[in-house]
Amino acid sequence: MIVDLFAGPRGWSEGLRLLGLTDIGLELDTDAVRTAKAAGHATIQCDVTQYPTRPFASHIKGLKGSPVCTPFSAAGKQGGIVDLPLVYQGVHDLAHGRDTRAQLAGACKDSKSILAAEPMRWLYDLRPEWVCLEQVPAVLPLWQQYAGILRGWGYSVWTGIVNAADYGLPQTRRRAILIASRVRPVTAPEPTHGENTDTDLFGIARLPWVSMADVLGLEPGLRVNTRGERKTQGGNEFPCDQPSWTLTEKARSWWVLRQGKRANATVRRLDQPAGTLVAGHARHDFQWVKVDGRDDLEKRPLLLAEAAVLQGFRADYPFHGSESKRFLQIANAVPPLLAAHVVSAATGIPVQAPADLAAA
Repeated sequence: MIVDLFAGPRGWSEGLRLLGLTDIGLELDTDAVRTAKAAGHATIQCDVTQYPTRPFASHIKGLKGSPVCTPFSAAGKQGGIVDLPLVYQGVHDLAHGRDTRAQLAGACKDSKSILAAEPMRWLYDLRPEWVCLEQVPAVLPLWQQYAGILRGWGYSVWTGIVNAADYGLPQTRRRAILIASRVRPVTAPEPTHGENTDTDLFGIARLPWVSMADVLGLEPGLRVNTRGERKTQGGNEFPCDQPSWTLTEKARSWWVLRQGKRANATVRRLDQPAGTLVAGHARHDFQWVKVDGRDDLEKRPLLLAEAAVLQGFRADYPFHGSESKRFLQIANAVPPLLAAHVVSAATGIPVQAPADLAAA
């Protein structure tokens, strides 16, 4: 059995499918649970922090998870950075069989910070064969604390920062990763793509980064209204396919994705990967803008289907909930392709392309 903590809409689980594996997820949010079940993933709706580990004893093979990232995200108030010493204490206590989570949570600036210590409760109780954890880059020092404890228990461990674009995602999403195994040596997942595709010192050439234009091939003629899915009248209509397919190279450079409303917002051309999809923004904060030298620039918001594809999901993945809840699920999810490469490094199972799985 493979267990997914804080499972969300199941980015980890979609990645497992590329390895021929399945899992069971634990998740509290009702909309995310509905999404997971609609996508065919076994799910227990529960508070992960209160759920007993005993039912999984002697059954568990792998453990993975992405604790709530909002306390540590650069898009939020970053109370988790201030709380890190308390989280360190929580991890240390759990690793020695003492549960002080409740007391420490009360002392934290952001009570959700202590959730980053939760995987240690499961690791101490269950000692799975392999472990994969993911969080925003600011959490790397905490993963390094985990690594020291796991090595003391006989695990081989790697921790570091990876860029999802290096594994075929059309998004330069950087994340702190922990990979551990007690049955095989582990190292960083081997990148398959790169910004610079020249051969390295070993003569290995990587594929170029995947651009937004490479993946956003939407149905010709499909149009979107700037009012989104709201039923009120008004707004402007724009073709969905123009920023993404059958374009000349010059036209591709006219369209950019602006991510946020601030003056220093990330702006990426269509022929580049997107910047990180940030859950701290609303979906309408992400705008396609046509920059062809005119004063009256053409704009339209990023579609939910486009956001899903940029995060590595299929366009019709069954996200549930309101528009804002669906975008939050997308932006918070582990990109499935990145998840597949991380778990591959932990298990030694090679990543299979979707076509390979269909043939099997």
